[in-house]
Amino acid sequence: MRRRKAPVREVLPDPIYSSKLVTKFINTVMLDGKRSVAEKIFYGALNKIDSKGEDKGFEVFEKAIENIKPSVEVKSRRVGGATYQVPVEVRPVRQQSLSIRWLIDATRKRNERTMIDKLANELLDAANDRGSSFKKKDDTHKMAEANKAFAHYRW
Repeated sequence: MRRRKAPVREVLPDPIYSSKLVTKFINTVMLDGKRSVAEKIFYGALNKIDSKGEDKGFEVFEKAIENIKPSVEVKSRRVGGATYQVPVEVRPVRQQSLSIRWLIDATRKRNERTMIDKLANELLDAANDRGSSFKKKDDTHKMAEANKAFAHYRW
C-alpha cells in the first residue's frame, strides 16, 4: 500500500501562448535541463507549420494533442496465476501526459533532418489523424477492445 499521493506540481504557463500545455510539452522535449534548446525546437516547429500556411501552429498543436489522447488503455491484472490485460478508462491528466510522451517518442524516431522538421511534420500528421503517434493511440484502443471480455476484472 502506498503512503500518500504525490503532490501535483503546477507548471507556469509559457510566455508566448500563456498555455500550461505548451510548458509541459517543452519540459518533456527538454534533455539535460536545456530549456532554451527545447523552446527553440518547439517554437521553431510551430513557426514552420505557420509558414506552410494551412492553419496556425498553435491550433495544429492543440488538435494533435487532442487526437492522440487515449480514452481507454489496458493494465495487467493477476488473477489466480494468470495475467489478464484489463481495459480501464484513462484519467484526463494521464491522457495528456501519454499523448505528449507518444508525440515526442514518435518525433524522435522520424527520419527528417532536424528536430524542428521532425516535430512540425509529426504535429501535422497527428492533427490529420495519421503518423506513428496516432497509430500508437489506435493500437492502444484496439488492444482494449480485444480484451473487453476481461473488463469484469477491473478494480
